[in-house]
Amino acid sequence: MSATVRFPVLPYLLACLLGAFAIAGFWYGLGQPVILPDAATPTHKLQCASYTPFDKDQSPFDQPFVPRAERLDADLALLATRFQCIRTYSQAGLETLPELARKHGLKLMAGAWVSRDPVATEQEVQALIASANANPDVVSAVIVGNEALLRKEVTAPQLVRLIDKVKSQVKQPVTYADVWEFWLQHPEIAPAVDFLTIHLLPYWEDDPAGIDQAVQHVAQVRQVFGNKFAPKDILIGETGWPSEGRQRETAQPSRVNEAKFIRGFVTMAEQNGWKYNLIEAFDQPWKRGSEGAVGGYWGLFDADRQDKGILAGPVSNLPHWPVWLGFGAVLFAGTLLIGGRIRTKRAALTLPALGAVAGCSIVAWAELASVTSRFAGEWLWAGLLVGLNLIVLTHGALALGQKDGWRERLFNALERRAGWWLAAAGFAAAVMMLGLVFEPRYRSFPSAALLLPALVYLLRPVGGPRREFGLLALIIGAGIPVQLYREGLHNEQAWMWALVSVLMVMALWRSVRKRA
Repeated sequence: MSATVRFPVLPYLLACLLGAFAIAGFWYGLGQPVILPDAATPTHKLQCASYTPFDKDQSPFDQPFVPRAERLDADLALLATRFQCIRTYSQAGLETLPELARKHGLKLMAGAWVSRDPVATEQEVQALIASANANPDVVSAVIVGNEALLRKEVTAPQLVRLIDKVKSQVKQPVTYADVWEFWLQHPEIAPAVDFLTIHLLPYWEDDPAGIDQAVQHVAQVRQVFGNKFAPKDILIGETGWPSEGRQRETAQPSRVNEAKFIRGFVTMAEQNGWKYNLIEAFDQPWKRGSEGAVGGYWGLFDADRQDKGILAGPVSNLPHWPVWLGFGAVLFAGTLLIGGRIRTKRAALTLPALGAVAGCSIVAWAELASVTSRFAGEWLWAGLLVGLNLIVLTHGALALGQKDGWRERLFNALERRAGWWLAAAGFAAAVMMLGLVFEPRYRSFPSAALLLPALVYLLRPVGGPRREFGLLALIIGAGIPVQLYREGLHNEQAWMWALVSVLMVMALWRSVRKRA
């Protein structure tokens, strides 16, 4: 008790102040708005945007899928304030769309979904022909198939026959849409179409282009196609950038980067007189099931139809950062309260630091989970990791503070099971590392989920099963160079995960040594 009495208050208060500033700086740094030149204004509408009729709780796999009439009407009313036309991909459930487009002054590039199912494809094609002929004032072009060659669902000769069939029955220009490489692999399709529709998505390239090179990459490919297929015109049928999800090499998703790309591309396209269509109008949560978290966040508006700031005005990577800051502040204050009376000068500095790490890492994991979790299992996994972090935080705070009363009883209970907490963290790290090594394309980097356990048990080794700790350390350690090689040495998120993994390996090894 005397040590506590003699302990100077000033260092502790200074550490608390620094910790609070660290949390505030972290969240403000993520959320601060960035000013960029506008792409769209009330007097300047953009050309076209991809539109699918799904609400945030709907998907094309719903059987049967029934679009909500009020949603279609409201969506087109909103898009009409920014765009001159919309592009669709299927005819299913969109019988009323031409009428709504006419109502809101929008043109329509209408698409038919071409698949390996000949019956479904024929139904789509017939519906496309009927809609185009019934609405010549609205339907400005028709698109027979979208990335069907990429999906290997039809052959090039089959596709040419479908295109010829549609061309013989409609007056509008007819095209096919696919990733640009597939036009080069199947040049025999070009003579069949009136213009080429190419998809240019720098993030998804086999060699992803970072945000600083992305617009120039689009320009280079567009130039190649303009030269190779002249005099036929080129429509950039899909181009965009994701606002959430995992980094691929130097290509990092974020709202700011999406705005940089879209605004930069639009400026370049309009200066060069290119025809373009942006992907996509609204975030599509259902796409996370097939493309990982990143698939759900290509929208210019979010799934609730709220403006993401992509086209005009200030843009923030984390517009609700004050909310997350609030959660961080609660964790920071809770850490200090759980720690209680400090025992040593070292604890006076370490306890606020522990709270600051918790206020950043645990909340950052919760924020990441809120945008990446796709189904109940992923939500459960994310929740278990939050719970594990809170247990480790409590254990660490009690270890630093003056133990008496309920604090002593709780500390003893947690201390007896400390090996389990480290084993759980090591197991989670091993599972996630294996996922990033063997199936990385659609997995996000979980650095924030395991930073706190790694640090706590690195600085304070605990007893536990030696063989299990050693095996987990081996799995995690062996995966570090492999995932860095796969991700590329310029992937900042991969490096952060590698750092957390190194800390976890060291924590496991120190605990093995302690037991030896």
